[in-house]
Amino acid sequence: MSDACISSVNRTIYVDLPAPELIIFDWDGTLVQSTGHIVRCFERAIAQQGLTPLPAHEIQGIIGLGLLEACQCLFPDLDLHQADSLAKTYREIYFTRTERLAPYHGAEAVLSHLREAGCWLAVATGKSNRGLNEALEETGLRHYFLGTRTAEQTASKPSPKMLMELLDEFGLVPGQAWMIGDTDFDLHMAHNAGCIPIAISHGAHNYERLLAAKPAIIIDDLPSLLPLYHDANAKRDEFK
Repeated sequence: MSDACISSVNRTIYVDLPAPELIIFDWDGTLVQSTGHIVRCFERAIAQQGLTPLPAHEIQGIIGLGLLEACQCLFPDLDLHQADSLAKTYREIYFTRTERLAPYHGAEAVLSHLREAGCWLAVATGKSNRGLNEALEETGLRHYFLGTRTAEQTASKPSPKMLMELLDEFGLVPGQAWMIGDTDFDLHMAHNAGCIPIAISHGAHNYERLLAAKPAIIIDDLPSLLPLYHDANAKRDEFK
């Protein structure tokens, strides 16, 4: 998409969007308010490993990557064994946390509305298989999604592999799918797959970082997705 196709108005980018058959959501920081959990678990894991403490904003910046890739990004001087040790410590802490996951405001209503409108929904996340499965159960959102992919199953973002596999599963081409995410990893993955990249600004990465990844549009909350969806479908119906 060329820069001429987008314009910035009141922190939001407006562009005509093709109507989607499939909407793919990132999980952490997009549907669920989990960025704080992740940062605190990483802080504890880093301390237990005797590594140099990092500011919270640096840890938040790697949310969205697969766990091993995130560890290597935070501490590029670690060898593979050391990075894997940090990842295992993080995982142990994360799965014994007492904090409950909370979906963002309007998340379930938006998912329910989209499914009732006939849109297919899926998840593409840097979480592990266990992490996603437990999160889907904990939040009660599993039944809305017809497909899921994790970095453990395929490859870490920004590789397009998760999205390409989901497209194959649903029998779609890239332009028929929207990818919704709160990080530039999500947006780069969408670009790499040829899907429509839509950023949401309430998660891990700030507006400027999202904008630099050239999303088709930036929204500030999940309910803002619904008018985009209905407008796109209405425009498609006009040309039928």
